[in-house]
This record gives sequence, structure tokens and C-alpha cells, in this order.
Amino acid sequence: MKAVYIEQHGAADVLIFGERPTPEPGPGEALVRVAASGVNFIDTYHRIGLYKVALPFTLGVEGAGTVASVGAGVKTLAPGDRVAWAMEPGSYAEHAKVPAWRLVKIPDGLSFETAAAAMLQGMTAHYLTHSTFPLAPGHTALIHAAAGGTGLLLVQMAKMRGARVIGTVGAAAKAKLAREAGADDIIIYTEQDFAAETRRLTANTGVDVVYDSVGKSTWEGSLNSLKPRGYLVTFGNASGPAPEFSPLLLTQKGSLFVTRPSLAHYAATAEEIASRAGDVLDWVQTGQLKLRIDRTYPLAEAAQSHRDLESRATTGKLVLHI
Repeated sequence: MKAVYIEQHGAADVLIFGERPTPEPGPGEALVRVAASGVNFIDTYHRIGLYKVALPFTLGVEGAGTVASVGAGVKTLAPGDRVAWAMEPGSYAEHAKVPAWRLVKIPDGLSFETAAAAMLQGMTAHYLTHSTFPLAPGHTALIHAAAGGTGLLLVQMAKMRGARVIGTVGAAAKAKLAREAGADDIIIYTEQDFAAETRRLTANTGVDVVYDSVGKSTWEGSLNSLKPRGYLVTFGNASGPAPEFSPLLLTQKGSLFVTRPSLAHYAATAEEIASRAGDVLDWVQTGQLKLRIDRTYPLAEAAQSHRDLESRATTGKLVLHI
């Protein structure tokens, strides 16, 4: 089968588009004929070696397609079922082997492209706003990269929960998208000190929570944007990993909380996946949640999708067509 994989870590040029063995589903697994694969920052972390993987490694942890066959013991799926998944590697390929418990059926009327685009970022936004720091009316949230794929979904879900949203973006065009998603206030971080502006917008109180997918470059400013006992939820490394720090820093800045969550721990069972993915796909299907697919690429152009994602010039989701 055709696949995109790596034999060494490095820049986007290390991605290989070539032949890989078609996997065979074992007990409890399904073989999916992949139709679309989501492109995510975690794919770049696997590529550069920030997150360790055994080589050779087929990239992609999010996809949608049709069940081709099932292994022993699989009772919930059958060949021909339309399914989607996240957090299982191998989606940059014509076929992927996926544990059956990770697969959810795609509602009628949703395309493979839409389902693939919604799973990882949608479930991420869901657990961040519903579980890691459960937003409620009266809360104010600062959301970095508010016009990115996850950011746009975070803004919408935060508004669903009744929170006030301050979003940071890098340019005026992105500000428009974040506002259309529901952000109450926008900070263009290339023109303003986002921490100082956040303080101004909150009458020097600070926000209840910062959702930070950027990492290193926003770390200090994010801490300085919080009110006493506020939560910094750092869940990405777009500018590099957040630095090591002394716990005393949290005391000095107001008895703050810092957490570094992962979707893997918030979608750890079939029941959790069904609940989170069910909400996300239902909201997309009914129009409550607007999904922005910025660009699509053929599988052979996966390297270009990584370059575009890392350039921070994209708005919304990137998808590979298989």
C-alpha cells in the first residue's frame, strides 16, 4: 500500500511517500481503508523526534474511512462501516490497523473529510473545555492561536459553555475568523503585548484559565495573564516545549495551577471516546459547531502540509486525501 513514513527524524523533507506492507488486523482490531487523514502538530512532533517513536514509522494519528475487515472478537463493527478515529498511528496510508474500541461510526450525512478533520481537534477542544478546566458562565478564558484548527473549536465550545473568550492571533485576517467563531475580544500578539492587553481587558484581574497550544514563547505571558488561583492549561508545543520551572514560581504569581494534559488520558476508554466524539460529530452535523477546513492535499504532498502547518500561516484544519 502507499503510505507516508519516516526512517529518520528531521524536517519535512524526511517524509517518504512509498510502499509499506498492508497491515493485518489482529484480535480486537479492524483494518480501515483510509479515505482522509487529519494533519496535526503531533505529526510534526513524531517527525522531529520530540515524541519518541520506533522507526520506521507511518505518520498520522487521525483518520476516517471504511472498515475493510475485522479481527477475531470484534462484534461492534463490520466490513463496510464508515468509521473515524484519533490517537492511533498510521493514518497517512491507504490502510490502517486500528483497535476497534477506538473507532466511532460516522453519522449519515457527514463526509470522510469532515469526520477526519473533526476527531482529534474536536475531542481535544471538548476535554479541555469540559473536563480539564470545565468552563461555566462567569469564567473568562484566554485562548492562544484562536484562529487555528483547535483554536476555532475551542472558542466555539467555550462560548457554548457560557464563558467570555479572549483570543490571541497573529494577523488581522485571523482576528476576523476568531471573532466569527465567537471570541469576545481579540489580541493581535504581533502588535500588542498579550499579557498586558489581557490585564487591561479584565480590569487587571486576569483570566480564570489560559488554553495554550503554543508552548515556549507564550509561557511567561500566559502565567502573567492569570488571576490568583488561575489555571494554565498548556497542551501544545508550536513554538517549542514549555520550559522547566520551580513550583515556587506558581506561589509567587498567585497560587497558580499548571497542567499538561493529553487527549490519550481524556479518551482512554471506548465510553469516553464515544461520548466526546459523539458530541463533536453531532454538533458538526447539526451546525452547532462550525468546522473550518483550510486546505486539502493528496497523500503524496504530506510534506507540504507539514511545512504549511509549521509556518503558522494556516487557519483551520489541514486534511490529506488518500
